[in-house]
Amino acid sequence: MKRKSFLFEVWPRFAYKHARWVLLGTVALVVGFGVLYGVAGGDYSDRFTVPHAEAQELFDLLEQRFPSQAGDSAIVVVKADDGVESEGAKAQLGALIGNLGTLPHVTGVSDPLQNPSDISSNGQIARLTVQYDVRANDLGTGDNTALLDTLDTASAPGFQVEAGGPVIEEFEGEPPGSSEAIGISAAVIILLLAFGSIVAMGLPIMTALLGLTSGFFLVSVGAGFVPLPNFTAQFAAMIGIGVGIDYALLVVNRFREAEAHGRSNQDATLVAAATAGRSVFFAGGTVVIALLGLWASGIESIGWVGTAAALIVLLTVLIAVVVLPAILRYVGPFVDRWRIPILAAPATDLHKGFGYRLSRIVQSQPLLCLVLSLGMLLALTAPVLDLRTGTSDAGNNPTSFTSRRAYDLLSEGFGPGTNGPILVGLIIDNPSAIDKVNALPAELKSLEGVQQVSGVTFNQAQTAAVITVIPTSAPQDQGTVDLINLLRKDLRADFEGSGARPLVGGSTALFIDVGSHVDARLPIFLGAVIALSFVLLMAVFRSILVPLKAALMNLLSIGASFGILVAIFQWGWLGGILGVSREGPVESFLPMMLFSVLFGLSMDYEVFLVSRIREEYVATGDNTESVARGLAATTRVITAAAAIMVCVFAAFGLSNQRVVKEFGIGLASAILLDATVVRLVLVPSLMQLAGDWNWWMPRWLDRILPRLHFDGHALDDPTIPVVAGGSE
Repeated sequence: MKRKSFLFEVWPRFAYKHARWVLLGTVALVVGFGVLYGVAGGDYSDRFTVPHAEAQELFDLLEQRFPSQAGDSAIVVVKADDGVESEGAKAQLGALIGNLGTLPHVTGVSDPLQNPSDISSNGQIARLTVQYDVRANDLGTGDNTALLDTLDTASAPGFQVEAGGPVIEEFEGEPPGSSEAIGISAAVIILLLAFGSIVAMGLPIMTALLGLTSGFFLVSVGAGFVPLPNFTAQFAAMIGIGVGIDYALLVVNRFREAEAHGRSNQDATLVAAATAGRSVFFAGGTVVIALLGLWASGIESIGWVGTAAALIVLLTVLIAVVVLPAILRYVGPFVDRWRIPILAAPATDLHKGFGYRLSRIVQSQPLLCLVLSLGMLLALTAPVLDLRTGTSDAGNNPTSFTSRRAYDLLSEGFGPGTNGPILVGLIIDNPSAIDKVNALPAELKSLEGVQQVSGVTFNQAQTAAVITVIPTSAPQDQGTVDLINLLRKDLRADFEGSGARPLVGGSTALFIDVGSHVDARLPIFLGAVIALSFVLLMAVFRSILVPLKAALMNLLSIGASFGILVAIFQWGWLGGILGVSREGPVESFLPMMLFSVLFGLSMDYEVFLVSRIREEYVATGDNTESVARGLAATTRVITAAAAIMVCVFAAFGLSNQRVVKEFGIGLASAILLDATVVRLVLVPSLMQLAGDWNWWMPRWLDRILPRLHFDGHALDDPTIPVVAGGSE
């Protein structure tokens, strides 16, 4: 007698029988998470710790030997129409400096009237440095609000006051909810088209929101204990909404099909859990593993972002597998109620329909279809050859942000480089090096690309010194990157054996180090994720060609999405339409993070499609017919699932934050290409050309590989067709 699976057969029966207690327990857990969030919820941060990076060493140096310079700062910019040295402006400026000096954690405020270099050449713009004794992510919401309130109080007609710098940029951001609402609204429309029923549409939405709410509570609590960047919530929500709706969609779709074959509400629930539930578990597990692989970056913040997203994906999987059977106990009998008359949702016919007809067209000219689709993907991938990673600056923020207005005023009054000062620090172990350190500013002024150099500031023991270098180019420009690299190379050689060790840091330098660190580990990460998925797919499909094809196709769709990002954000194509105000680099941590998400999601669709083709091939032995039937069986559900993800991700592409916009557009374009060009054209053409070789595996390899079955057996009832991925 076959041993029953606890998670996919025993538990669903229990959950259905005791649905009331399962649902009450679920509600109690969510409420408990909400209470925990209210008590221990933390703030997100933008603090990156990059082990062994030069910029990180400089931060550590400041904390140890120069605590007065270790905190972050805010740059307050004033524009006075009558000039900052007019009598009225002087009084307003003095009051502003006094009020800023009383703010919590502020150790000092510079006075531009005492330093002519802090006043623009036309006399209208002045800058003040507000130094804090802690890093920006250690400030509370009240501290940031106090700063903004002080700016608002000081602003008056003819006297504009704005602020930028890490303290402000840490606090500013887009309030959550707008992109999520747009994505969910689009999902409602797509689910209505897929199911034709308001009740069936509502089930995936409800379960996705259940998982997303629980995940948001837990991730926000985690933000109080670990460094989570301020885009974490939106990134995790983006992934959670997409997969949460998709996974529930697959289970509900399989439930409806079982009911259509005459099964009772209970049996249809058990069939859906045993078949689609297994596929969801495998697919979600793949995404979780890929996201946790971000720890391979060696950067704690990136690893925690991946963990936060993985937690939300795991919760959506558990809700689809563990909680949804209980929900179907009460909602199942009404799943097709409130139907929309003009939206029919017929059962899939394996011998006709769009998917079947398209497959036959592709199979009639497989080589031509292969060449055309492959050429299209390669053309979209080509811009990757010009990929430049780095960090975008506040000049990309919307003008509604005070940091953007401060950026523009600083650029107008002092040049764009003022927005991204480079910090040169020196560890002085031998007092004889002090004279050489004092002579350094004059040497730095002669370098190409340097606009201004401050004097040397020593700590009390004269064991450390800092110099601020203002470049002529903006923080995100290649010229600033080149200057940082030049400074590091020249200073290292110049101070060798002098008794002082130079370090070049600052925000821009830190992200250069992040990019270098990620680039060095990216091949290991890619190799590990691809190898693991390759072995898993071999074990599932008993084939070498199928997992090889899957890996190559996924890499193509991901590469094409990277190419689209380069064209939009680096080259500025369609920038005006998509709200990209300036050309600039792609965020240094983005390639690894996008790959982890996209490879997992692309593997989902590969599993849903190829498992159905494999099932038909085992039944018929006809490769051509099995490909056509498999495409016909899965086109509707995969198209609906992919369309939901594309809309959800594209909604985040409307974000005001550049990094969130990059994530949204990158994910949406990759899923769109994967679900159309790859799944509808490339896969069937390749499988048609390969013929029976699709399912070949050496006997010795077949013997040593474990056998993984995740499609279930429809509770051992041969009258119910077993359909992997919840599709028939």
